[in-house]
Amino acid sequence: MKNSKKRIKNAIITNSILAVILIAVFTIGFLPEKIVPIYSNNEESAIYNGNREKRQISLMFNVYENTEVVNGIIDVLDEVGAKATFFVGGCWADDNQKTLERIVGCGHEIGNHGYFHKDHKKLNYEKNKEEINLTGIIVKALCGVQPTLFAPPSGSFSTATLEACAELGYRAIMWSKDTIDWRDSDVAILVKRATENLSNGDLILMHPKPHTLEALPQILRVYKQQNFKMVTVSENIKDI
Repeated sequence: MKNSKKRIKNAIITNSILAVILIAVFTIGFLPEKIVPIYSNNEESAIYNGNREKRQISLMFNVYENTEVVNGIIDVLDEVGAKATFFVGGCWADDNQKTLERIVGCGHEIGNHGYFHKDHKKLNYEKNKEEINLTGIIVKALCGVQPTLFAPPSGSFSTATLEACAELGYRAIMWSKDTIDWRDSDVAILVKRATENLSNGDLILMHPKPHTLEALPQILRVYKQQNFKMVTVSENIKDI
């Protein structure tokens, strides 16, 4: 009799546990997923060039290294009154407050390049948001400027990247000319890539490499000879 009652009790407990599990599974299955913004117009897609109606171009420097070269680039730009945008990595910005402040103080622009130079195409929405947001927080804390432009490392991005940008108030920036200076160090080749077949509104991608610094005065001379104004990316894209 006692064994019979015990079996009944155990059966009731087992059935109760199964019922709780089934209810949980059923409930979770019907919970709404996290809602994220979905793009519906061109303003919210990545930007590959600035205003094609104005005689202006933008130099973009993606920065994760070579602080001395960054400062040398600022010196060269300032000599001719050119403005540029520096897309900084968060892990670099962490250790370079003085250079961040100098970029801002000289009238250049700071953009966001993610914290660890990850492949944003492979990141989900939350990880994209984390990489971008953390860098923005660091930059704001160190130099008082809130970036509004994000350049995906290696130009790799997905819909999740664009959605994260929209949520955080950023515009995703690509380029129309790439010097490929991270790979090639021939100064003549870099000058050619940065100056050949120029168009209004070009966004020209560079990095703080020693050979890029060496090529920069020649590049700027060509821009001046062709009557291009060298402006920040925000200035270049504001009317498009």
